[in-house]
Parts: sequence; structure tokens; C-alpha cells
Amino acid sequence: MGRLQDKVAIVTGAARGTGEATARRFVQEGARVVLADVNDELGSKVAAELGEAAHYVHLDVSSEADWARGVDEAVGRFGGLDVLVNNAGLLHLASLEDTTPEVMERLFRVNQLGPFLGTRAAVEPMKARGGGSIVNVVSVDGISAKNGVAAYASTKWGVRGMSKVAALELGKHGIRVNNVCPEGGNFEMVKPFVPEGLTWEIFVAYSYRVLPYQKERSNEELIGDIVSMILFLASDEGRSCTGGDFPVDSGHTAGKILKGAPGS
Repeated sequence: MGRLQDKVAIVTGAARGTGEATARRFVQEGARVVLADVNDELGSKVAAELGEAAHYVHLDVSSEADWARGVDEAVGRFGGLDVLVNNAGLLHLASLEDTTPEVMERLFRVNQLGPFLGTRAAVEPMKARGGGSIVNVVSVDGISAKNGVAAYASTKWGVRGMSKVAALELGKHGIRVNNVCPEGGNFEMVKPFVPEGLTWEIFVAYSYRVLPYQKERSNEELIGDIVSMILFLASDEGRSCTGGDFPVDSGHTAGKILKGAPGS
């Protein structure tokens, strides 16, 4: 028996990166999964590789109509909905002064409005199943701050606030809502915004300072750790968890190591 045996899940942003890895792991654990994305070619390919336990649907997370259709697909094809993973997201790196209102709105519609609409769409089918689990993939930028992420961090902090309200309001229906806050993810999201020549090795040397062994691991391995946390919260193993923030960040948000100070 898998950890998600006979559960039905929707995973957004499932065509690649963390979403793809989540969908693959969920199927391995016995779930039937609707893979939702706007990249139809990649998403359909992943679903086909996963076989009868998976189904791809084109879903723009900023569209209420697309959400209704996606949830209908899950219920109609697999009989219900138990798990929603709001993973789809956009990244934009720029100074606050160089971040335009258009960029802010574009990220808001995907990163913040998307999980809000998805959560709303999931309530009734989850109530019909006697409960469920909603997992929002946020970011360390939703629990801490750094320069260059004014639009991105704003949306991620917003999702955390929405999640906590949803956890309080939906708990009476047996619906749990939690946030996974990773430092890493799909490295391809970062590459368009960084200087040419930045490699994975340089990126992890900067990002993973507390646990040195993390620097030796691949992007795929680190994504696997994020997926393991998502799986825990999605499964019945996480029944005592709701309204929580769960960093998967190798100590990134623990604080700073001061070179030369005791304990360094």
C-alpha cells in the first residue's frame, strides 16, 4: 500500500521541475493524479509516461473557469479530490525600482491568485470526501527577505496569509492547508535572471552554507527532498499539521553564520 493509496490529487505546474517530480512520486505512492499546466506538450508527455493513474489538463491557474474544468476532470475521471498541490509559479528578479506594475500583476495572478482560486475550487469536492489536504509550495522568500524579489516575495507572503485563514476556516470540514517553503526548486527558473556563466555549483555554494554536504547533491536530489515534504503533508501522516510553514531550506532561514564568532 502506498502512502497515498486510492487518493486523487491535482498538481499544478506539473509539466516540469518540482511539480513533475511531485506527480511522479504521488503515482508511485498509489495516487491518481491530474497534472495541470499550460505547457501542454511537456505536461501531456509526463502524463503519458505515468500511465492510467495520470491525466493531463490544460489549466491556467489564474482562470476560475480553468479551475472549475480541472476539478471536474479529477472528479469525473477519478471519482473525487483528496489532495491539491498549488505548485505553479513565476519568478522575476529585479530591484524594486525596476519592477513594473505589469510584472507585479503578472506574478500576482499566477503565484497568489492561482492558489486562492485553486483552494476555493477544491473545497466542495474535498468536503464530499470527508476532508483533504491542500499543500501550497511557497518559498523561503515567503518567510524571509532578500533584495531583488519584491514582486515574487510579495506574492509568496500573501499565499502564506491566505493559507492560515483557509486552515482555520476549513478545518471543520477535515481539510488541512499547509505551506512548503523551499530554498531550491527548478534551477531553470533562476537562469534567465542571473549572469551568464552561473552554474549549479556556484548557486549551491551560495545557497547551502549551513549543511556543506548539500553542495555535493544534484538539483534533482534537492527537489526530491521538497517532494518528500509535500508527500508527508498530503498523506495521512500529516493529519496533525494544518496552518503550518515547513521550510525545506538546509538552514537558510535559521539565521546567519558570523565568521570569526564562537561556533563558526
